[in-house]
Amino acid sequence: MSDSEYDAVIIGAGLGGLQCAVTLAREGMKVLVLEQNHQLGGTLQVFSRDKTVFDTGVHYIGGLEPGQNLHRYFSYYGIMDKLKLRRMDMDAFDRIELPDDPVSYPYAQGWDNFVARLAEHFPGERSAIERYARLVQETCDLFPLYRVRDSDSKDWMDERLSLNAEQVIASLTPNETLRTVLGGNNALYAGDHSSPFYVHALVQNTYVESSWRCVDGGSQIAKHLASNARSAGAEIRSRTRVSGFDMGPDGIRAVRTATGDSFSCKWCIANIHPAMLMDMIEPGHVRPAYRSRIKSLANTVASHALHLVMKPGAFPYLNYNVYRMLYGGVWDAVDYDPARWPSGYMLSTPATQKSTTHADAITVMTYMRYSEVEQWAGSHSTVAEPGERDPAYLEFKHAREEQLIGIIEERFPGLRAGIKSVHSTTPLTFRDYIGTPDGTMYGIRKDSASPLRTFIAPRTKVPNLLLTGQNLNLHGLLGVTVSAVATCAELVGKGHLLSKIHAAS
Repeated sequence: MSDSEYDAVIIGAGLGGLQCAVTLAREGMKVLVLEQNHQLGGTLQVFSRDKTVFDTGVHYIGGLEPGQNLHRYFSYYGIMDKLKLRRMDMDAFDRIELPDDPVSYPYAQGWDNFVARLAEHFPGERSAIERYARLVQETCDLFPLYRVRDSDSKDWMDERLSLNAEQVIASLTPNETLRTVLGGNNALYAGDHSSPFYVHALVQNTYVESSWRCVDGGSQIAKHLASNARSAGAEIRSRTRVSGFDMGPDGIRAVRTATGDSFSCKWCIANIHPAMLMDMIEPGHVRPAYRSRIKSLANTVASHALHLVMKPGAFPYLNYNVYRMLYGGVWDAVDYDPARWPSGYMLSTPATQKSTTHADAITVMTYMRYSEVEQWAGSHSTVAEPGERDPAYLEFKHAREEQLIGIIEERFPGLRAGIKSVHSTTPLTFRDYIGTPDGTMYGIRKDSASPLRTFIAPRTKVPNLLLTGQNLNLHGLLGVTVSAVATCAELVGKGHLLSKIHAAS
C-alpha cells in the first residue's frame, strides 16, 4: 500500500496521458502515471521482428511544419526538435487507387498543390476541387484548439457539425470518380455512410498541410514525452494495471491497482476507453443515465495489420501511402463482405535510417471486425498477461496473411519472393496492447445524424474525474493532443495554458 497523495493520478500512458503528465508536472502538481503495459505510448508503441521495427498505429503524421498546429503543440511539450522525421512526397503523400482504374490519384501537400495535382486528372473539375479545399479549411476554423486559439464561443456547436461527409462531397461534383477519390483515404477515420464532414475535414487538413513519417518508429514521441514528464517531476509506473477506485462523497479518493497498491489523489485523469472506465466505477457513484449513455456508444471498426520483413533490396521505399479499393463504394468498405475480405487496404513502407531507396519492411492495414476473432476472446498473449493463443486462432491468422499477400502481389508483382518473414496483428492484439474493449481503431464512432451525442467532455459526472484521449472528440496524434490540452485546461485554465503554448512556438 502507498501512503503518498498525488495531485493527479493518470490512468494510461498513451499519448494523451503522457502529455497531461508533462503539463501538470510543469505546473507544479505531483503527478503519477499508471500504465498496464511494459511499453509506454499506446498506439505509439513499436515492436521488432527480425531486427526490423514496426509501428503499432502511427504510420504518418500531419501538421509538423513550423507554424502548423501539431508543430506548435509538440514545441510546447519540448519534443519537436528531438524527433527524427522524414517528409513524404510533396506531390503525392497519399495515392488513391480504385477498382478497374489504372490511375494512381495523388494527394499533394499544400492546398494549392493539392488542387493543382488533382486537377491534372480532373481538368474540368478544378472549381469543385477548390470548393472542397475551402470547405475543409473553413470547417477546421470551427474548432479553436485545432487552430491553437482561445475562444469561449460555441463555434463548435455550429449546425455544420451535422453535415455528412459522403453527402457534402457528393454535392460538390457529379463526377463519381472524383467523389470517390476525395473520400479515398477515409480509412484514417474508418469512414462510412454516417461519418461527419467535420471529422473528414480535421483529419484531411492536417495531412494536406504537411505529411511526415517518424524515422525508426513513432515510439520516440512517447520516449521524449516520458523523459520530459519525469524531468518535470512526474512519476511513471509501467506494468501497473488499475483495477478500481476508493470512492468518497467528493469523488475518487484513491486509485487501486491489481497488485493491491492504492494511490490517493485529488484528481484522476483517465486516458482509457470511457466504457471500460465505467466498468471500474461501482454503481451508485455515477448516474445510471450517464453510465448508460457512455456504454451505449458504438465503436469504430477494428483492424488487421500485416507486417512484412523484406529481404535487403527486394522492395523500393515508397515515400507515400497507397490506399487501394478492391470492390464496392468508398463509404462501404467498413461493411465488407467476409466472403470477399478485404474490401481494400492501406500500404505503407516505414522510414528507417538504413535506406531512403529500399524498404526494410511493409505494413498493410485492413478492416477486420472483432466478431471474426471473438471466439478466441478469452486468450491473451502480452508482456503484462503472458499466455498462449489457441492453435485455431494462429491458423486463422496464417490464412488471412496468405490471402492478403496474394492480393497485394496483384498490385506489386514479385512481392512474395522478396519477403523474409510474415507477422500480423488482429483486433485481439489491439484490444490487449492498446486497451480498447473490442480492438477498435479510433475509439467511439462519430455520427453526423447525432453529432453532440458522441461529443464527450473532459469533465465526468464524478467531481474529480477527468477524461482524455481519442474518445473525446477526435482520434489521431493531433486529436489526442487537443484533447490533452482541453483536459489540462480544466485544471490550470485554458488561457494560461495557451499562452504558454504560444510562447513555446
